[in-house]
Amino acid sequence: MEAVFRIESAKIIAAVARIVRDVGIAEEIAQDALVAALERWPESGVPEKPGAWLMATAKHRAIDLVRRRETYARKLAEVGHTLEDVPAPDDAGIEAADADTIDDDLLRLIFTACHPVLSTEARIALTLRLLGGLTTDEIARAFLAPEATVAQRIVRAKRSLARAGVPFEVPYGAERAARLSSVLEVVYLIFNEGYSATAGDDLLRPGLCEDALRLARVLSGLMAEEPEAHALAALLELQASRTAARTGPGGEPVLLADQNRSRWNQLLIHRGFAALTRASALGGPPGPYALQAAVAAYHARAAVYEETDWASIAALYAQLAALTPSPVVELNRAVAVSMAEGPAAALALVDALADEPALRTYHLLPSVRGDLLYRLGRTDEARAEFVRAAGLTRNERERALLRERADRIGQA
Repeated sequence: MEAVFRIESAKIIAAVARIVRDVGIAEEIAQDALVAALERWPESGVPEKPGAWLMATAKHRAIDLVRRRETYARKLAEVGHTLEDVPAPDDAGIEAADADTIDDDLLRLIFTACHPVLSTEARIALTLRLLGGLTTDEIARAFLAPEATVAQRIVRAKRSLARAGVPFEVPYGAERAARLSSVLEVVYLIFNEGYSATAGDDLLRPGLCEDALRLARVLSGLMAEEPEAHALAALLELQASRTAARTGPGGEPVLLADQNRSRWNQLLIHRGFAALTRASALGGPPGPYALQAAVAAYHARAAVYEETDWASIAALYAQLAALTPSPVVELNRAVAVSMAEGPAAALALVDALADEPALRTYHLLPSVRGDLLYRLGRTDEARAEFVRAAGLTRNERERALLRERADRIGQA
């Protein structure tokens, strides 16, 4: 039952939300359908199509709620004639809902959960809850936050959507373009937290990467004409392909230069290339996710670290910096420049970022600078930078790696 509900819950919530126009109430009705299954299935047996049974049960409860709230005729005029065609959950041969309808409902749910009226943290929590099927406890553990804090965040997010009267629909035109960036950003941030955990004892949280990758695949399927939806899927597929090689036997980080590339997942790499091809085929100038996916593709094509086309990667980061100016993008460009042109050229770029407010507590700035100084033979300065970086990071694995690098320089 738990497995079925986790797989089907997003579709059920999306379908019910179309009827009741409130994601909070839709989630409660979906939970009620699960309770009904827990009561009935042990006696009657699991239906041949358990997902369809849960869907039909939830829809009937939603219709009953609508009937109680307002006159049935008025609400029917608002939500359409499709309600009359919902089969009763006890009907033999219950069929799954029309695939196109489910897709439309899921797309509405994604855009609703990622509405800009919510904070980024609220969007992430609500997306993982409604679309990822994660419990509040699982979300809290994934982001190292108190469960009560996450629970309040989710409750407030639902209330904010209701208060703001956010319509349960997919926006169009300029509004859709603006909202799409919010949707993609949420999935991207979920993946990044799994790929390189901000804090805690583990470098990776594979569960979050898997959830984000699944959401990206769903999104690219639902929005087949959006290049950036395919580009994000490509980026996450390619990044996820390296997961097994990014940590050693004890969970310690393994730098890109030292990774065993035979452990990179070739299936994910091929999926990433295919998604990037789909994004390119749709035409138009490349967006930020397409540019980042192209960078990841250059890494994936290199059989060994030394064959990496760093000049092309640096050029892609220059395009990305022009499209979406960011000190983090400039730092990544500096790393690529250091490999293509040497550490001296890159050090000038890194030093220009020293006063950026956004990077004052960002541990990768002194980490990158320490690496450049070490390659230039300025070992004392390099060691100091690694020590500073270790003091800034909240991830124990990264802290241990940075301290080890500082110690090795000191011993030498």
